[in-house]
Amino acid sequence: MGLARLAAMHGVATSYEPSAGRTVPIPDATVVMVLAVLGVDASTPEAVNASLAAAESAAAERLLPATVVHWLPSAEPPEAVASLPSGTRLRITPEDRRGQPGGERQAALWAELPPGVHRLHADAPDGRTGTATLVVAPPRVPQPPGRTHGFLVQLYSLLSGRSWGMGDLGDLADLAAWSGRALGAGFVQINPLHAAVPGSPADPSPYRPSSRRFPDPVHLRVEDVPEYTRVRDRARLDALLEKADALRAGVLREGALIDRDAVWELKREALEIVGAVLPTPGRRAAYCDFLAEQGQALEDHATWCALAEVHGPDWHRWPAGLRDPRSPETERARTELFDRVDFHCRLAWLTDTQLAAAQRAARDAGMAVGLVHDLAVGVHPGGADAWAQQDAFARGMAVGAPPDAFNARGQDWGLPPWRPDALAASGYAPYRGLLRGLMRHAGALRIDHVMGLFRLWWVPEGREPAEGTYVRYDAEAMLAVLVLEAHRAGAVVIGEDLGTVERGVRDALAERGVLGTSVLWFERDWGGTERPLPPESWREGCVATATTHDLPSTAARLTHDHVALRHELGLLSRPLAEEQAADAAEVADWLAYLTRLGLLPEGRHDEEGAVRAVYRFLLRTPARMVGVWLPDAVGDRRPQNLPGTWDEYPNWRLPVADAEGRPMTLEELVATPRLHALMDVFRALEPGTGPPGARSV
Repeated sequence: MGLARLAAMHGVATSYEPSAGRTVPIPDATVVMVLAVLGVDASTPEAVNASLAAAESAAAERLLPATVVHWLPSAEPPEAVASLPSGTRLRITPEDRRGQPGGERQAALWAELPPGVHRLHADAPDGRTGTATLVVAPPRVPQPPGRTHGFLVQLYSLLSGRSWGMGDLGDLADLAAWSGRALGAGFVQINPLHAAVPGSPADPSPYRPSSRRFPDPVHLRVEDVPEYTRVRDRARLDALLEKADALRAGVLREGALIDRDAVWELKREALEIVGAVLPTPGRRAAYCDFLAEQGQALEDHATWCALAEVHGPDWHRWPAGLRDPRSPETERARTELFDRVDFHCRLAWLTDTQLAAAQRAARDAGMAVGLVHDLAVGVHPGGADAWAQQDAFARGMAVGAPPDAFNARGQDWGLPPWRPDALAASGYAPYRGLLRGLMRHAGALRIDHVMGLFRLWWVPEGREPAEGTYVRYDAEAMLAVLVLEAHRAGAVVIGEDLGTVERGVRDALAERGVLGTSVLWFERDWGGTERPLPPESWREGCVATATTHDLPSTAARLTHDHVALRHELGLLSRPLAEEQAADAAEVADWLAYLTRLGLLPEGRHDEEGAVRAVYRFLLRTPARMVGVWLPDAVGDRRPQNLPGTWDEYPNWRLPVADAEGRPMTLEELVATPRLHALMDVFRALEPGTGPPGARSV
């Protein structure tokens, strides 16, 4: 009982419910290991008693929690303030650092507070004092200005005739400008553009980055850097362009996979040549402003990049003195490697400017939202963020998932989680900075595994994923910071809430205006008939789509190609015939329903018509945003990522292709009749013809 009480005080679960009415206990050894990472000794019964006594004593003495949240426009004080002893005096120091005195529980004070992250000071009559971070947030994140539709695409997979072997920010700007102007699209949602861990070969997954705070310069369009036109040694650049042409041709015409490492090798050399050109005074001033604005975070990131070039991409294997970003050895190395540090700072600046240009292109094309960026759930343990923010991460732990119907052993994603106690103690500074950077040039932000704002499954190093446990975060504080930063950026927020979701999470997110993610094949009346969920029963607060990067394309689903692929790779959990029968029954069920709704006039055996019917159905729902998986528009059957595989399948390395598997350029894609026939479905939705309660496009 003592261990359970101690764990509960620190947000560590001692059991979990994988399904209604079923409780699974957590091994005591796991709980002890997790508590140890949080600085709590539970190694023996005596240690548990001592730690429990210390925790209870600290709680009794504490006047304020580490973080207090106040939701506007309420004039009532937060519960933590309302429960203070009578006569307690309060002072609030706003973000502008000017002190603002306040009396005890003055309602007017709370109603008039500006949104922001302030400091709350309390002086109790008994002599106790306390300080807390006070997060004052608007009630909800911004919402899409009317109903809208747009494309979902993995940027690396979208090559144009100018790409250097993978899609880039120039291609993104072109896609946004074209789809906004020609198709009336309101957004383009892309994969995370986070900085990757360098290496050979580098991990191609965009969901296991070195840093979530800065984008990867591999996405740069080199020719769009202003200094490019002033390079005098054109021969070197021309030679690199020839190699880039060969990379592009290999992917588009010869069946080669996207090779991120080869692309970066060429771009790095080209950018070093371009970087030798002196910028104009105005450009230099803009760069200096960027350095000042980004501050220590950028300096740390660039320093890690420079050190990784010398010592390798895993900072745990660096010389001992360099493992600490604040050590004298690191400071000396930063000085010695000044040119390389500056190079990586400039790459971050150039990437930021091209991201800004892509968002401007989207908005100039009339997009209501524009770019939708993606936030991965974590970072690589050996990468830049884990090095620079070591105190914020739980050492020896990895984020994962408990066993479920699809993964009997559970999952270990190898990403170190944030420590909830460290976040609270810092006033959520790492989290705030992360969100602010991602929303700089975004009309919306998608949060992968948004349930992680509430709790995460921690797997101790050396343990099986099933031997992990849930660790809880201060969800109210996490949501308040999210709403505040979205409010400041004017950005919509989308939560990826697929799979097993804890009770109450979707309601809490919806209350704050966070849109969910609804995928057609998963939307059934699970509590009743288990038949396809009628379109009018779908939630309004969501992005409705037919598939995601981890699921089969719609064509593959309709033709059952995804079953054959999984069988070929040995991924089926039951006999092939049984799997085929179940899949055929599911597809037939949906096609019959689409036919009954009058959405499939082409007939069940018309593949392109069936794809269009799926999207007609999505437009029947009240969803605020409808996402078109771009490969669906051209009949691509190959998934971009096949969970459960590594080398067995070319995850994250495939270009967008047509129904025959022939890779397509952006220029070819925008001209294909199949795409335009699909988008005619959206053109047919004239203002005023949407579903009940929906706003017009």
